[in-house]
Amino acid sequence: MGIRKFKPTTPSRRGMSGFDFSEITKDKPEKSLLMPLKSSGGRNAYGRMTVRHRGGGHKRMMRIIDFKRDLLETPGKVIAIEYDPNRTARIALVEYPNNLKRYIIAPAGLNVGEEIISSNQKDTEMKIGNCLPLRHIPSGTLIHNLELNKGKGGQVVRGAGTSAQIMAKEGDHAHIRMPSAEVRLVSLDCHATIGQVGNIERDRITYGKAGRNRWRGRRPTVRGLAMNPVDHPHGGGEGKSGQGNPHPVSKWGMPTKGYRTRKHKRYSNIFIVNRRKK
Repeated sequence: MGIRKFKPTTPSRRGMSGFDFSEITKDKPEKSLLMPLKSSGGRNAYGRMTVRHRGGGHKRMMRIIDFKRDLLETPGKVIAIEYDPNRTARIALVEYPNNLKRYIIAPAGLNVGEEIISSNQKDTEMKIGNCLPLRHIPSGTLIHNLELNKGKGGQVVRGAGTSAQIMAKEGDHAHIRMPSAEVRLVSLDCHATIGQVGNIERDRITYGKAGRNRWRGRRPTVRGLAMNPVDHPHGGGEGKSGQGNPHPVSKWGMPTKGYRTRKHKRYSNIFIVNRRKK
């Protein structure tokens, strides 16, 4: 894939960039793997706004992704690389025997026509796109779509360009270095897919105008200082005073710079070896 630069025909075009989609081989998604996706607009079941700055955006269909990779010992052939509007990574359409098709997260270097497999066998080839238990993957290997609980399916390391690394194995757990640089323990029975998630250059994209964020369903963010006192603790006052120089807080008064909100007795603390950088 590559980055497409635009000519500065308008002020918003100057500096704008996007994907050239050269890796995409199929324009329309597989109908049998689609389901409707309803936008919440940041509202919960009671209609109350629980997440700000959400709403609008282009209508989408959800692609059903096989995060579990539970079709064991059955090789599948990659027949297409597709665009998924619901995630930063690309997805690969894999065809198994009996015309069974499934979507997976497309790792970097996976091409159309290649065969991949999900297996529990120790002698399985260490190939990009293959899914194995951590106990059968050598230390130092880059992995993605990592399970945290056996059989639950990949939960972490699924974004574009991300990868985790197996640092060591000790007892029944592996030391996994996460994309955040956190080192945590994961059971050796958990599965992971070999390789790094594709679309590596995604972070080099420059939107160039506010409208592209609106297409994605992101509404404008207003500074608390620009609000009235009734709307935000930072609001009010004459000019840019913000009623003195208060400690920065959220709209609901929670400190927002360096204040830890994670519960100290969280169950997963025992699995964290080295915490991520603050």
